[in-house]
Amino acid sequence: MEHRIEKRIELKAPVSRVWKALTDHEQFGEWFRVKLEGPFVAGQTAGGYITWPGYEHMRMEVVVQKIEPEHYFSYTWHPYAVDAKKDYSQETPTLVEFHLKKTEEGTLLTVTESGFEKIPAERRLEAFRMNDGGWAQQMENIREYVAKRP
Repeated sequence: MEHRIEKRIELKAPVSRVWKALTDHEQFGEWFRVKLEGPFVAGQTAGGYITWPGYEHMRMEVVVQKIEPEHYFSYTWHPYAVDAKKDYSQETPTLVEFHLKKTEEGTLLTVTESGFEKIPAERRLEAFRMNDGGWAQQMENIREYVAKRP
């Protein structure tokens, strides 16, 4: 089994615009569909409730790892942690990394999520499958977001 998800998309927007969509917690929340309660700060937890229909009862929390302006943003989280009765806090989180690179057309955004081999075996495949599809959708979401809000 592959233990890493990688998605790439070229966005017709400057790096500064894509960076703001990624790291401003309100803008991130709009395209990612989560209402975050505060800004992204390296070393701190950011959380809020998901706004996807049918998932509004679920809370998303990430621990911001690094913020390197207009180049790199990363956080850890517990992938596909959807069972409200389960405590995921003892699991090793996966690492989500956003890399931005200037191109002739705008910005190449690469998202990787790694560390699935550390997820408990009974939920590893489903977490990988759901996040693989989820990141494909999120790439479309950010593409539409920066196109509509230059």
